[in-house]
Amino acid sequence: MRLWVDAALLDALVPLHLMVDGTGRVTNVGRTFERLAPGALGRSVFEAIEVVHPFDIASPEALIDQTGRRLELRLRRERNIPPGGQPMRMRGVVHSLQEGGALLVLFFGAEVADGVARHGLTARDFAQFDLTVEVLFLLEARKVVLAEHKRNSDWLRAARSEAERQAATDKLTGLHNRRAMDRRLSELHDPDGLPFGLMHLDLDYFKEINDRLGHAAGDYVLAEVARLLARQVREADMVARVGGDEFMILLEDCTDLALLQQVAARIIEELERPILYDGHECRISGSIGITLSRFYDPPDPQRLIGDLDVALYASKHQGRARYSVARPGNAAQAAH
Repeated sequence: MRLWVDAALLDALVPLHLMVDGTGRVTNVGRTFERLAPGALGRSVFEAIEVVHPFDIASPEALIDQTGRRLELRLRRERNIPPGGQPMRMRGVVHSLQEGGALLVLFFGAEVADGVARHGLTARDFAQFDLTVEVLFLLEARKVVLAEHKRNSDWLRAARSEAERQAATDKLTGLHNRRAMDRRLSELHDPDGLPFGLMHLDLDYFKEINDRLGHAAGDYVLAEVARLLARQVREADMVARVGGDEFMILLEDCTDLALLQQVAARIIEELERPILYDGHECRISGSIGITLSRFYDPPDPQRLIGDLDVALYASKHQGRARYSVARPGNAAQAAH
């Protein structure tokens, strides 16, 4: 059956179409087709499209003879082809016209999502009765759901990360806490893991500050000590408050006992500088136990910490304000 079609009405009802005359010249172009592949008007239909299937369609007469059949097409003048990409494949149905020539109605197949994204199409680019509009609504709904899912996932990830950070952070000083230090030591337990140096610091004379000036002064001093310790080590090293006035410092990739002793001596020297609080001088010092993971095979965290405690209290008993080296099986030797 041959159709008679008003071009203006056709463009409103079927915005993705080509109309050709008996010679194969394009006489009308739907507004959506013009968005996809501009410049087809007045040209041969075969400059606008390539018929992929059936493969032997190469003349206007052969095209018109396909009336009512579904064709597989490729756009020849498509815009927005991605780098390295191929022109988009589409589907089409031919209808012969009463005045001669043919109407070629095009539509997307399985590539609808790619076509919509590639050319930024919306529901306004399709006829209202076109099922592609329903697909667009589904795609938009999917996009909204995925975006909401991503937002929720990002929020949960950030919340989990913040919760983990808070769980591993000492609230007063902002340093790592005992839990974080224990976890890091367990990670370094492997005998083939990164070597490290470890020190355990207990403040001397700190109780007198709490007794004399109150806990607010004690908290202030602890925060100042935290800042002092962070300045004495590298950014990659780990400083943790592991008790009321106890701290541990882990220096990764450290095998040099002399270096560890220098760091301990420098910390003690800095701790003995008065800390001013509300017009009062707060004087403290520190007793330290130090050891190296290379002394142990393997560097079992519980054994290291136990030996460090022995070394720390050796420093306390031998006059405070000094460090002692912990070695497995040996009595700790204190040094100033």
